[in-house]
Amino acid sequence: APPREEARSPRRHLHTKRTDRRAISHHYDVGNDFYEIVLGPSMVYSCAYWPTPDSTLEQAQRDKLEAVCRKLGLRPGLRLLDVGCGWGSMAIHAAREHGVNVVGVTLSQEQAAYARKRVADEGLTDKVEIRVQDYRDVRDGPYDAVSSIGMAEHVGAQRYLEYADDLYSLLKPGGRLLNHQIARRPQRDESTYSVDAFIDSYVFPDGELQPIGSTVAQLERAGFEVRDVEAMREHYALTLRQWVSRLEADWQRAVQLAGPGRARVWRLYMAASALAFERNRIGVNQVLAVRTPESGASDMPLRARTWN
Repeated sequence: APPREEARSPRRHLHTKRTDRRAISHHYDVGNDFYEIVLGPSMVYSCAYWPTPDSTLEQAQRDKLEAVCRKLGLRPGLRLLDVGCGWGSMAIHAAREHGVNVVGVTLSQEQAAYARKRVADEGLTDKVEIRVQDYRDVRDGPYDAVSSIGMAEHVGAQRYLEYADDLYSLLKPGGRLLNHQIARRPQRDESTYSVDAFIDSYVFPDGELQPIGSTVAQLERAGFEVRDVEAMREHYALTLRQWVSRLEADWQRAVQLAGPGRARVWRLYMAASALAFERNRIGVNQVLAVRTPESGASDMPLRARTWN
């Protein structure tokens, strides 16, 4: 019989709401206590933003969240949609530090319960709403800004234009999207691309990576004006090595919480991913895009990376 750590469903690239929910549950409903070991107090499961290699993981993750907020131009009173909100870190930071009203959506029941408790503990229930909801079912726009951090890898190539269209429709004219996404190197013959079988079976069922050029093209096809692309490949290698170190430092407890098979899967996938980022086999990028109105007034700073 297949081990319980292996995803049961065959790979079909359907990316229906039902299959996506099953895939997300396989990866994210491992147990919040296990994720606390790996991610640390920040509970941010995406690439950190390292000012220096010897910074702490917590500071680097805070710097990443703050960079996202500044790129989106968040200020008090704006509405932010956080797609794939995880354990609520981005939503809490944006509401607490920038005074915005946030809706966070996730397909993971465990993530949502954890995020709601954090929001309540921070006294932010009047500013942050966490929903168990597919982004395709969000109908209460328009929003002033959308953040999608480490979520688009689950969308799939066949559904990516639909994803871009949906986020575009949820933004008001002049609204900004920050799309933070892992990218792969392009193939000379794209028909030869295939997902690593180990990752597909044990880590991210039905996940897909695409080149950064494809991501930018699809966002533009949906109507967005892409204003900035920031490559952060080395930052993810540093982040992953920190996660591996934390897992190994509390290995026995991790095994007790998730089982020896799951713990070994995680150590292997994170260590291998660190090498892949270091050797330029995969990268990660933040793409800032605007739903620019017909007038052409993007409300962006004249100089790149002077985020106001």
